Amino acid sequence: MTAPADPSGARPQEDRGGARAALAGLTTRGRSFLAAGVAAAVCAYVLGQGDLLRVGLLLAVLPLVCALVLQRTRYRVASSRRLSPGRVPAGSEARVHLRMENVSRLPTGLLMLQDQVPYVLGPRPRFVLDRVEAGGRREVSYRVRSDLRGRYPLGPLQLRLSDPFGMCELTRSFATHDDLTVVPRVEPLPPVGLSGDAKGYGEGRQRSLALSGEDDVIPRGYRYGDDLRRVHWRSTARHGELMVRREEQPQRARCSVLLDTRYLAYEGAGPDSSFEWAVSGAASVLTHMIERGFSVRLLTDTGASAPDEGGDGFAGAAQESAETAGLMLDTLAVVDHSDGEGLSRAFDQVRGGREGLFVAFLGDLDEEQAAVVARMRQRVGAAVAFVLDPVQWAGGPGARPGDEAAHRLRLLQEAGWTALAVAPGSSVAEAWRRADQERVGSGPAPGTTGGWS
Repeated sequence: MTAPADPSGARPQEDRGGARAALAGLTTRGRSFLAAGVAAAVCAYVLGQGDLLRVGLLLAVLPLVCALVLQRTRYRVASSRRLSPGRVPAGSEARVHLRMENVSRLPTGLLMLQDQVPYVLGPRPRFVLDRVEAGGRREVSYRVRSDLRGRYPLGPLQLRLSDPFGMCELTRSFATHDDLTVVPRVEPLPPVGLSGDAKGYGEGRQRSLALSGEDDVIPRGYRYGDDLRRVHWRSTARHGELMVRREEQPQRARCSVLLDTRYLAYEGAGPDSSFEWAVSGAASVLTHMIERGFSVRLLTDTGASAPDEGGDGFAGAAQESAETAGLMLDTLAVVDHSDGEGLSRAFDQVRGGREGLFVAFLGDLDEEQAAVVARMRQRVGAAVAFVLDPVQWAGGPGARPGDEAAHRLRLLQEAGWTALAVAPGSSVAEAWRRADQERVGSGPAPGTTGGWS
């Protein structure tokens, strides 16, 4: 079986080894026929029975001929795979569409398809195509589902050919595969009060003109279509050409989300673990703030950030909201535990006065790490912390945080954080609403703005 020069690269790879590969493809039936034929031929030689020898040769030759014919069969086929959708939330289904096309002048025989699928997505799908005419095509589809986020490869697709007698089966594999991205669950969050520096589109601060007067205005050259009422005559006289005042540009407010990924800060594993709750919470907050017009940034305890290059480190100001949300969700889809023991690297990434709203999802904190988080409050605007105590999560729904965790919360609250413990079974929207209620009840810290979102 061969394949055309498909521009997508989806073509089967030829097995190497020729006759050896064909013999290795003999089925149980083919091996039984071959063994029976050899045994009959030996017995015929010993006993001097010519008729038995002919029967033995027939039994032995039949599977060899089938293997040779099948190995020399040349089918020209092409395949393609389409994911719908290519990015799916954990716990939701995606459909995979496979398309097989016979681009040769001869019809194919029986084709058996098997796509390689990771076990977490379900069993490997298998399909049987009876006969594909010359130039014909067949389409099949199957569903995949995973409760665990991640990036999973689908493929390569395998074709299994067999002869009409079932004596031999040969497998051909296509070279390409596709990736299915399973992103964390995103919960819609309720809108809460906006004020101060935490505003997004339409309400944010503006880049104002200089306060000292019109002389400090930075003009630019006149462009076709500019309003003549914006012509800056003093600069025009100075430069000898028409100059206009720059337009005031709205500045998007910023939001940074810190995700604590330290392995020692969490206990348990699986979709219902505290770490997965923190990842889902970070995804929900980032998506919520992007929808409200904020520029966002994702930080981890390792010091890594997304986006990791270009600009000022925030995404959203020059990108479409859908692209920014996709970038954040793709990053969170593959985030894993780190081997770090502290949050000092994250502290170094926090730049004073430039973070805007700061939301942290934290695991277990000792005295030293609680002090590091408390110092972060001095570098950010409004600050909210969701703390997931391993002792509380080990106790199940209804459990209360341990004494040490309660002490750490008080330290953060005294430093100006809106900090609260997250109980097992709580939804992200519920925790978001509780944080807003606690912020309103306690009031803003001295010298800070009151709103956050």
